[in-house]
Amino acid sequence: MVAAAAAQDALTGAVGGLGARFVLHWGEMGARWGVSRTVAQIHALLFYLGRPAHAEEIAAVLQVARSNVSTSLRELQNWDLARVVHLAGDRRDHFETPLDPWELLRVLARERKEREFDPTLAFLRECAAGREFAREDPQLQKRLRETLALMEALEAWSGDALALDLPGLRKLLRLGARLLR
Repeated sequence: MVAAAAAQDALTGAVGGLGARFVLHWGEMGARWGVSRTVAQIHALLFYLGRPAHAEEIAAVLQVARSNVSTSLRELQNWDLARVVHLAGDRRDHFETPLDPWELLRVLARERKEREFDPTLAFLRECAAGREFAREDPQLQKRLRETLALMEALEAWSGDALALDLPGLRKLLRLGARLLR
């Protein structure tokens, strides 16, 4: 209980009450999104701070092991959600995250597409092209072809959307909202 209170004090002292709630909530959501709580909290901390931070600072603020911070920062770098920056007079690596939420949306959409959507699309194409497919029930063939067609349409649309510059992406989302109304 004392350790939890010290961790809360360190976090609140670094980013204030709202910042602490933001970081903790982002960590909870990260677990639901399939990333570790620490990875999500580090991302939230960097976003909230709005400035580069070094691993020792992150470890002290979040009260987590330095090794856990290093592993989590590597994962954020693999997702293109953190990058190394160097500050004059400091030999340590500092890390920052994109601060524009629209850019974060683009990065997350691209990464999730590459990691989750694209392998499923490739699998469906492989299924539809295989010899076994022709021997399957016609209704199953139809469902799989329709699923493949839907996913190919989504792939084309998402590719076009991700290729837009940020003002174009904003316009697209606003237009989509108007069309739905």
